[in-house]
Amino acid sequence: MKRVAVVGGGVSGLTAAYRLRRLLGDACEIVVFEKTRTPGGKLRTVELAGVPYDVGAEAFLVRRPEMLALAGELGIEVVNPTKARAKIHAGGTVTGLPPGTVMGVPASAESVAGVLSEAGRKAVEAEPSLPELRLPGGDVPLGPLLRSRFGDELVDRLVDPLLGGVYAGGADGLGLRATMPGLASAVAAGAGSLTAAAAAQLPANPSAAPVFGTAPGGLGTVIDRLTDLSGAELRTGLPVCEIERHGTGWRLRIGAAPTAHAPADNTEDVDAVVLAVPAPSARRLLADPVPAASAAFGEVELASMAVVALALPPGTRLPEASGILIGQGERDASGVPYAAKAFTFSSRKWAHLSTGPVFVRGSVGRFGDLGVLQADDVELVRVVRDDLARLTGVRAAPIETLVTRWGGGLPQYGPGHLERVERIEKAVAEVPGLAVAGAALHGVGLPACVATADAAAQRIAAHLTSA
Repeated sequence: MKRVAVVGGGVSGLTAAYRLRRLLGDACEIVVFEKTRTPGGKLRTVELAGVPYDVGAEAFLVRRPEMLALAGELGIEVVNPTKARAKIHAGGTVTGLPPGTVMGVPASAESVAGVLSEAGRKAVEAEPSLPELRLPGGDVPLGPLLRSRFGDELVDRLVDPLLGGVYAGGADGLGLRATMPGLASAVAAGAGSLTAAAAAQLPANPSAAPVFGTAPGGLGTVIDRLTDLSGAELRTGLPVCEIERHGTGWRLRIGAAPTAHAPADNTEDVDAVVLAVPAPSARRLLADPVPAASAAFGEVELASMAVVALALPPGTRLPEASGILIGQGERDASGVPYAAKAFTFSSRKWAHLSTGPVFVRGSVGRFGDLGVLQADDVELVRVVRDDLARLTGVRAAPIETLVTRWGGGLPQYGPGHLERVERIEKAVAEVPGLAVAGAALHGVGLPACVATADAAAQRIAAHLTSA
C-alpha cells in the first residue's frame, strides 16, 4: 500500500487527492494535512442570514474547461449569472463596464468611449497606428506597455480596477504574459497592435456563451465532494512544519517547529508528497530538500484583502447591476475617497440569491496598501457600508454581517513570474515523489488551480506506478 501526503487542504490540494484516487484506486492511502481547522482554502461558504453564501471565491471562468469539467465529475450543478451587467466608477462617474475588452484592453476605441474622456478615447483610437508592436522574449511589465500604447487614462480607469478584482494589484506591478497570455500570443501570431490582439481574443458572439459559473449551494460544496470522493484522511488544525527525504520516500514533521526544549516527535512517513500551499509555506518547506524551488517561491509577492458580506433586509433595492468596480483614488461628488475596490450585488448577479435577504459583498484591499485593512471588523463594516451608501444610496441596516480576511491571499504575477515558475517546476522535477500545485503557479482562478492539481496528481501517480 503506497502512502501519499497532500499538504494543503484547499481546492488545489483536495483536487490532487481526488485525482490520485481516480488514478490509483484503492492501492493508495492518501492523507491531506490542512493547518487550519476547516478545509477549503479560498473556497469558503458560510451561512449568512440562514443562506449559504461564498465569502471567498464566488465564481469561476466557464470558458476555461478544468473547473467546469471537475464540477461535472463531482455531480455539482453549475449556474450562470443573470443578465445584470457590471458597472465601474471611473473618472468620477458610474458607467457600464464596457464589453469588447480583454481585462480592459480594448478591441476598439468605441468599446471604451463611455469610460474615457475624449482625449483618452483618441489615444485608444490612435494605438493601431503606432509602430508595430513586437514583444521581447520573456515577460513584459504590463503597466508601462499599456501606458506607452494607450496613455494613462485607460490603465487607471479601466484596466487597474479589473486587475484589482483578480489580483488585488494594478497593471504596473504585473506582467503581460503572466496575466494576459492570450494577448501576448496574439501579438506573437502577427497582431501588430494591442487593439488588434484584443480583437483576436474576443469570441465571435460574446453574448452567446456565459463567462462565469458557480454552485448554487456555494462553492464549498466542491470541497465537500472532493473530500468525500477522494477517500482521503483529512487532518486539520496541525501544520506540516518540515518535509525531508527519508529513504526512497519522505518524512513529514507535524505540528509546531521543533526546538531544543521541545523536539518534534510527531512524524509521518510517506512515499510521495504533493505541496499545495501558499508561496511562503512552500518556501519554508522546500528550503532543505529543494533550495532552488524554495528561493523562487520566496520571490512571490502577496496582496491581502478582505470581503465584507452584508445580508440586507428582504426588499432592499439594489442598483440594476451585478456589481460596481471602483478605480483606485476614485472619490464621490464631494471629494471623499472610497475605501472599497468593488461591490458585488449578489442578489442581482445570481438568481438563486434573488429572494429572501439581499446580499452584497464589499471587497477591500490592494497590493502594497494595507490602509483600511488595519481597522477592526466593526470599523471595516462601517467603512464599507458608508461607501455603499455614498455610491448607491443603499443605507439599509444589515440583518447580519461577516468580515473575512485573506491575509497574503493573492500572489502577484509580476514581470519574471513565468521564469520563476519555470525554475520551481524544473527543480521539483528532479526530485522523485514530489509535486507542487496551487495559485502561485499558473493562475489564481479556480480552473488554473485545478489544472495544477491534475498535473501534480499525474506526476505522483506515474512515479508510484513505476517504482
